[in-house]
Amino acid sequence: RNIVHRDLKPENLLLQNKDNDSDIRLADFGFAKRVKGNLSLSTQCGTPGYVAPEILKGDKYGLAVDMWSIGVITYILLGGYPPFHDENQTQLYKKIKSGDFVFHPEYWDVVSKEAKDLITGMLTVDHEKRMTAQDALNHPWIHDMSDGELQSHDLHGTIDEIKKFNARRKLKGTIKAVMAATKMKMLIESLTKVSNKLNEEA
Repeated sequence: RNIVHRDLKPENLLLQNKDNDSDIRLADFGFAKRVKGNLSLSTQCGTPGYVAPEILKGDKYGLAVDMWSIGVITYILLGGYPPFHDENQTQLYKKIKSGDFVFHPEYWDVVSKEAKDLITGMLTVDHEKRMTAQDALNHPWIHDMSDGELQSHDLHGTIDEIKKFNARRKLKGTIKAVMAATKMKMLIESLTKVSNKLNEEA
């Protein structure tokens, strides 16, 4: 319908109910925009890690940015961790802009070549060569997979990896928060000492 979401990520994919894991709803259309031309948008928005390279480069963009985000989501669902990750945001954006990702054998050897091909097609830096939504729907990994085949795939290992990744991320966040609080405490103590000294001299 020529609407670009601009903030696709796992948190914005919701299950319709607890009994059906394939009937999903898309949430949070705060950044959504109707696209009037192929490359008619220029606002820099989205979530780090999921944002398309053309947005980071400040180029005009269109519907293709959502396909990039779906590529990232698919990578996470099958691999258990994001394709682009770095504690330093500048380095993270550099990796995204260059399309610097790999399929690590220890996690991806069990994943089919077709699935990897689909992800690679969506995570193509050149938006003109990037897979469209229709291309993805017609891709063999999507098109030729019956419901029985899909249900036979066990993603428990992937889910465990996602949990581990999130746990590490939360731990790092907690450590950073503690370090920031310690620095703030030291700064306040230092300022208090200076203030007391100035008062004594006055």
